[in-house]
Amino acid sequence: MNREYIVARVSMRSEKWDFIIIGGGATGLGCAVEAASRGYRALLVEQGDFGQGTSSRSTKLVHGGVRYLQQGNISLVMEALHERGILRRNAPHLVHDLPFVVPVYDWWEGPFYGIGLKLYDLMAGRHGFGPSRRLDPEETQAHIPTIEMEDLRGGIIYYDGQFDDARLLVNLAQTAAEQGAAVVNYMPVKALLKDNGIIHGVVVEDVEGNREYKIYSSVVINATGVFTDSIRRLDDENCPPMIRPSQGVHIVLDRSFLPGGTAIMAPHTNDGRVLFAIPWHNAVIVGTTDTPVEGTPLEPSPQAEEIQFLLEHAGRYLSKDPTLQDIRSAFAGLRPLVSFHPEGKTSEISRDHLVHISRSGLLTITGGKWTTYRRMAEETIDQAAALAGLKPTPSVTINLDIHGCHSHPERFGALADYGSDAVELQKLINDIPELKEPLHPNLALSKGQVVWAVKREMARTVEDVLARRTRALVLNARAARDASLPTAQLMAKELNHGKRWINSQVEAFEALANNYCVNVRA
Repeated sequence: MNREYIVARVSMRSEKWDFIIIGGGATGLGCAVEAASRGYRALLVEQGDFGQGTSSRSTKLVHGGVRYLQQGNISLVMEALHERGILRRNAPHLVHDLPFVVPVYDWWEGPFYGIGLKLYDLMAGRHGFGPSRRLDPEETQAHIPTIEMEDLRGGIIYYDGQFDDARLLVNLAQTAAEQGAAVVNYMPVKALLKDNGIIHGVVVEDVEGNREYKIYSSVVINATGVFTDSIRRLDDENCPPMIRPSQGVHIVLDRSFLPGGTAIMAPHTNDGRVLFAIPWHNAVIVGTTDTPVEGTPLEPSPQAEEIQFLLEHAGRYLSKDPTLQDIRSAFAGLRPLVSFHPEGKTSEISRDHLVHISRSGLLTITGGKWTTYRRMAEETIDQAAALAGLKPTPSVTINLDIHGCHSHPERFGALADYGSDAVELQKLINDIPELKEPLHPNLALSKGQVVWAVKREMARTVEDVLARRTRALVLNARAARDASLPTAQLMAKELNHGKRWINSQVEAFEALANNYCVNVRA
């Protein structure tokens, strides 16, 4: 992906697009892949970087949703389990099986959760990742060596999926481009264009070029997640809000708190959500909270009480209680929950998605969950094609390999997440000796990966590289902060920027990283 080429392609195009998709998260990029792979002419514009919002801040799970089963939302669970299997097949370099243990401390929990998880297995059918079964206390400890043993009666093991959300977003953008879509970051929509009250395009700003463009299309698709209502207000400033945002916070701990390859699913928390402790990239992610919030900042902040909530609940299940000093990073994301009612708990709002078409033709897709992004996109493009009067074309994404697809990524070692791209990336590193050097002693990251992110993955800022093209910021915020200067220097060379750009990038990233460093913010 080359941003300069794509911007030129957009600015010089005289024909209108079939679809302009606003939003470069999971839903928007899913729509771009869906549209382009059917042969439609699609342009996607994103105000910041791909996945800069909610889609890179998930719990890193591709799952059916055990909690939704408890709520009785059978249709959502079945759809998610089906899509989970499709995603593992189409992106095996990023999606893999992960065993979970539900610890049992009360006599009734074993039968209760055991029956529920057997139903979960049954609903997954041929898309299942493995059968659940009961464990005795010794087996439970063998899977979770650091489990709290006092009053432990055993556990239940079941299987779900895990992935790297931001890396998958990059691969979806590459897949969309390979299918013929134009995808561009740092191009916010400033206005909607109308003719006789019907939307037929957008006004966008190229942030880097400091220029505005009018771009025309048959349909404009609003896939902006928590920012859904801000785009809807460009259409109708008096429209009632559709989104009720909820903040989810995660903390990242050293792998010693959860050694091995098994996660914990804790079914009891004070706010009614389940809690996960998950091994991920040689660290442990604990989450998540569910806190109603006002406003939708691009960079939400974990609150002290949310962090304390996670530490307290993690301590109930781990033999060693984590403290503030143990937190490597803390990050927050906003959920785009669809609700027209301001009352009630956000944890009880359905995670179903909604497709809405306004009187002027703005097509909005919102809600849902990461795992079902493909199905949401399929439904959206079906509706968009009908709205535009285009010839209906069947979806092909069920069997469409996502960029990087490789059945045995483990053969690439530390570069496994790049899948089939690892071969060319390794060649780049081997050809330039300097690029073999580690970026920071506490980060599993080479200088070559920074250069690759700029050359091949449309990274434009230090944040793009350290937060999303790699996961340094999430895994170790302090180390990522210390790596910002060498990252900026490498990027400046590739992007032809000078010292002023380097200094501004380092300053901006250090401020961002401090938001992930609990002790600095405290």
